[in-house]
Amino acid sequence: MSSLPTVEDLRLVEALARHGSLGAAGRELLISQPAASNRLAALERRIGERLFDRDTTGARPTPAGRALAVEAAHVLEHLEAIFDRARAAARGGSITAGTFASLASWVFPALGDLLGEVTVHQVADHGDRLVEWVGEGSLDVAFVAIANQMRLPATVTALPVARDRPAVLLPEGVRLGSGRKPFAGLDVVAYTYDTSTATLHRRISELGGRPRRAATAETAVRMGRLLGCPIVLPRGLGVSYAEPGEEISPMTIPGRLTLFMVTRRPVPPELSAAVAGLAARLGLEPASDSSRPGEEM
Repeated sequence: MSSLPTVEDLRLVEALARHGSLGAAGRELLISQPAASNRLAALERRIGERLFDRDTTGARPTPAGRALAVEAAHVLEHLEAIFDRARAAARGGSITAGTFASLASWVFPALGDLLGEVTVHQVADHGDRLVEWVGEGSLDVAFVAIANQMRLPATVTALPVARDRPAVLLPEGVRLGSGRKPFAGLDVVAYTYDTSTATLHRRISELGGRPRRAATAETAVRMGRLLGCPIVLPRGLGVSYAEPGEEISPMTIPGRLTLFMVTRRPVPPELSAAVAGLAARLGLEPASDSSRPGEEM
């Protein structure tokens, strides 16, 4: 028996993680509950680890099960797009590009416009996973802000594309104080797309604010509007989210973020040509190869 999981194995693990029930997973996959249970048991024997804790209330993934479900979803997504990629290649080329959720609606349209006839297959996930997938070859390019804050696979290269800085978005009616502590007495919702969250929160506290963390840029903006408080986030995102009546404060928060393009070596020529115009399309300052970790926030 092959030690590799089958597509049916991956579909079962992914469906079971979503539904939390062998019966529900089996119905989605058009197999009986006993058949689903037997397949899962056989897979666990092959792996040598328990993947789901099962009782009368349902099935809950173990740490091994959660890890396998994430990988299964990634592999299945890749498989489902194989025919589309083959058709796109026949018509004029395609690439698979990834970025994190807060930048997806910003980066993908700009990249697609710059690449013209090349079809862009889009993937949104955490930056470290995207870089890993570029290294293994299942992703052509990733746009992330942590390339200089992690160990890169030996097969990839990271090129700085654009720079940004933290800014303060003020919902309508929100005002800052004056002096050295403009956030005094205020909750401040904060989001950044690199690993400098703790540093950003410390700086907000030094300015008198009570930092509140947000998981994504959109979450930060919605929280700030709901709570009626300042929002600290990368300036480019702040400008893109600002609505009439809202403003970007002129106050400065120290720090710098760099957006990197991560590809396998050598950089594909179509990406080399397109990346030169990406910063302008995003409304950001172009970056240079002189970017260093010490310059970041």
